[in-house]
Amino acid sequence: MSILGIVVEYNPFHNGHAYHLKQSRKTTNPELTVAVMSGNFVQRGEPAIIEKFARTEMALKAGVDLVIQLPLVYSIQDAGGFARGAVWLLDYLGVTDMVFGSESGNLDLLNEVASVLVEEPEEYLVLLRKYLDEGFSFPNARKFAIRDYLTGNDDNRAMSIEEIGSSNNILGLEYIRSLKELKSKIKPHLIKRIGAHYHDEKHYETYSSATAIRKCVIKEDWEKVKSGVPDYSYQIIHRELANGKGPVSIECMESFLLPFLRTFDRDEMKKYYGFVEGLDARFKECASNCATINEFFSCVKAKRFTYTRIKRLLLNLVFHIKDELIKKSYDEGPQYIRILGFNEKGRDYLSEIKRELRIPLLTTPSRWAKVLKSSEKSGEIDADLFFKQFMLDIKETEIHSSFYKDKTLIRETSELKSRPVYMRS
Repeated sequence: MSILGIVVEYNPFHNGHAYHLKQSRKTTNPELTVAVMSGNFVQRGEPAIIEKFARTEMALKAGVDLVIQLPLVYSIQDAGGFARGAVWLLDYLGVTDMVFGSESGNLDLLNEVASVLVEEPEEYLVLLRKYLDEGFSFPNARKFAIRDYLTGNDDNRAMSIEEIGSSNNILGLEYIRSLKELKSKIKPHLIKRIGAHYHDEKHYETYSSATAIRKCVIKEDWEKVKSGVPDYSYQIIHRELANGKGPVSIECMESFLLPFLRTFDRDEMKKYYGFVEGLDARFKECASNCATINEFFSCVKAKRFTYTRIKRLLLNLVFHIKDELIKKSYDEGPQYIRILGFNEKGRDYLSEIKRELRIPLLTTPSRWAKVLKSSEKSGEIDADLFFKQFMLDIKETEIHSSFYKDKTLIRETSELKSRPVYMRS
């Protein structure tokens, strides 16, 4: 059976996403399409503008058959952690083909670079340490080290390799790396990305970035939102906001985040994942001296510390994520498959493969303890890791809903009361 797998955030679903999905299906001609989607917090280190079930509804209306959640422990980490968790889940579900977007559109180049990252030849590691010592951020140090290792004096080839530094190329590279490391049989495919750059805040008539569209949503510039997203996506966004369920942004969380940061001392910060190279000192000093969350980010920002890295570290503090949990999650993988939504085809496929899966399906969150107990007895999973990963997914919903405009919804929003979105034909 031909099964297409894609990794998405749909924050929110826009015309560029619709193009990617259409081209992905055209490239692979699948019998089933599966999407792994971030939950209520996303890889750029921010809350999703609207909650995950509304975004799942967008995906199903667009033609996805089955939507599963990327657990929070992966969804708010760097490109490597994000990709590893997603590829692991797609592999568990029997996906045969994976399609992702890239600015370069050069699959052979990404394959070559991914092989360097998997094999880590000594010459490459020496170059990497050199650039890190010069103060470059890890993504840039890695990019320059790979460029030097693979190109020598070939300037044209060097320019091509430097393209891997863009957001979608980095993710594409990490998807391929994960496929290699996990020895997955999934076949990767590449679609050249069109439209605005990932971080471009400028609005364009048809293909604006998700960043630009979120900005328009927050400003309630509905005409611009409508031109950048399919009609069903527009209707869902408008409905969610009319019901007081958003928009949620990092700025919305400011009154919580700054006092929260000031409660930490440096020694306590060091207990959490990613707090190295003096970042604890920078976080502490900036939290004490900044009046807004964006001032804080600018204060911590340095040549080697990007905005997205800083935001992700902040979320590691919020969710109390420590080194041990990250290492174990990277080594052992997701411990459950959390179903967010499906149509009839997706539902039938789950029924067909349920007994063959290596990790349990979690369709009804309130039954998590029974699922855990049953799976633990059969030796399928690490019970402690299952518990810790799932508790984070519960917490992300609680925190995200705390910043809805309609505060009465906090009482009604619970991960344990949720149900998958079912899209009937």
